Amino acid sequence: MNKSKQEKYDKAYLRMAKEWGKLSYCKRKQVGAIIVKDRMIISDGYNGTPTGFENYCEDEEGYTKWYVLHAEANAILKVASSTQSCQGATLYITLSPCRECSKLIHQSGIKRVVYQIAYKDDSGLNFLKRAGVELEFMPQIDD
Repeated sequence: MNKSKQEKYDKAYLRMAKEWGKLSYCKRKQVGAIIVKDRMIISDGYNGTPTGFENYCEDEEGYTKWYVLHAEANAILKVASSTQSCQGATLYITLSPCRECSKLIHQSGIKRVVYQIAYKDDSGLNFLKRAGVELEFMPQIDD
């Protein structure tokens, strides 16, 4: 696929991830993720509490509860419980991955990460770069 066509698809998938993030009940940050393989969406996710837990991500002081799952972790776990595989896929995410999620991304076989906003701690991105995952920072997604 040529570069301009790829960029067009990247922006569209990132816009979808942004919309998906709006489903999150988290007040501090709403993050969305889409996993695409062979130009097909194979999974999606947003940050939130595990299945069966109350839909409140923050405690009384406004801090995020330790058990809240990140958007990319939710998307990867959804693939794990399906017949699909992330091998060679692209992850589209509104916020760059933390260090914990970057390990999941690498281990799941995702080969490319396109993100809109850089997280304050870039150790996750540095790890992915070292692991050979292609990174694409795309702050402008609205045409």
